Amino acid sequence: MGAAGNRRAPEPWSAQTMKPHSMTLVITLVGTLASSVVIAACSGENQVAPASGSEAAVAKGDDDRTGHYDVVEYWWKVAPDHDDEWSWGQVAGVAVDTSDRILAVTRGDWPANRREPRNGRLRRTNFIVVADGDGNIVEQWSQWDSILTLPHQIYISPYDSERHVWVIDSGGGEGHHQVLKFTNDGSELVMQLGEKNHPTTRDQARSNPNPGPYTYGWPSKLAFFPDGSFLLADGYWNSRVIKYTEEGEFVSEFGSLGDGPGEFDLLHGLAVDRNRRIYVGDRTNNRIQVFTEDGEFIQEWPDIYDPVNIYIDVNDWVWVISARLNRILKYNTDGELQYHWGTYGETAGTWEGGLSRPHQLDMDEDGTIYIANYDGGWVNKFIPKPDANPSKVLGKRLLLH
Repeated sequence: MGAAGNRRAPEPWSAQTMKPHSMTLVITLVGTLASSVVIAACSGENQVAPASGSEAAVAKGDDDRTGHYDVVEYWWKVAPDHDDEWSWGQVAGVAVDTSDRILAVTRGDWPANRREPRNGRLRRTNFIVVADGDGNIVEQWSQWDSILTLPHQIYISPYDSERHVWVIDSGGGEGHHQVLKFTNDGSELVMQLGEKNHPTTRDQARSNPNPGPYTYGWPSKLAFFPDGSFLLADGYWNSRVIKYTEEGEFVSEFGSLGDGPGEFDLLHGLAVDRNRRIYVGDRTNNRIQVFTEDGEFIQEWPDIYDPVNIYIDVNDWVWVISARLNRILKYNTDGELQYHWGTYGETAGTWEGGLSRPHQLDMDEDGTIYIANYDGGWVNKFIPKPDANPSKVLGKRLLLH
């Protein structure tokens, strides 16, 4: 469907019942194993070894486990508003409005002991929450829980003066496969894209090489242009990038299933550089591909393991989250690896600052970065060290003109 008219939020409800969605893949990369994987994953033709420190030192932690950042310990707080102990499900995305207003999408919270309630079904709440600068949950958009299944990413376009909040909702066969646009305070849904009659399996989706512009197959990422138009990576099943106007009207698309130039298996990274070249994380093909604004293939960056998020800063550095390596990788625009930081941290009980399948990052106006950890179920907050090397911290997000 196209853009929806403004719609008031339904009354909040707290007794949603649905089957627990099990995402059991947890990748544990520690010690020398992590080191060897990094070397193998980052040995492409157009890549070079990290500029400082050995891979072994990085794998052990040392100064590079949080890079040139100080971590704010125990910043992400426990799930709110329950009499007994509940915990977060996967925290899939994070978006910064201001340094004192950080939005996150979760896969819902649930009892910490994972036991199902007496009615035999697991209630999930708090799919969209807002934290203050200290990590306290200050807003809960539970009025929208009923239309969400498995939120995947959350965004605020840097070009939008009204600071609308965008959410991609996915979720496989039981999911809605939709893109939602809310007012900044969450009181209204102002756009909803996605056909209700969508594929329910990957095989079903891939049996149709020409789905309609709103028939999504597990959409995954957004990227914005100054005129309000935007790109959608669609995504896990449909293997294409779609462009829409600010109003959600279809413009064009490119991509198809495969592993050749201009083909994708699973799209999970999307960004645009100052020359309006489009960077696409081809996740399960372990590479990034670069295209013109019109979708013409330019080049491939091979051997980038599990690229799930692409962030381009004002200095034209391309920062990539490698989810299963639990790394933040820095590339130049020729695809040459310059530096990386980050390492695995299973839970808050190991050490603060560890990553556990990082999934999305964003930055506030002070240069502090926030990283949503899908498996870990938390958001990390990293502040640049006072003596940080500017080349080893993310710059402000690149804005197009």
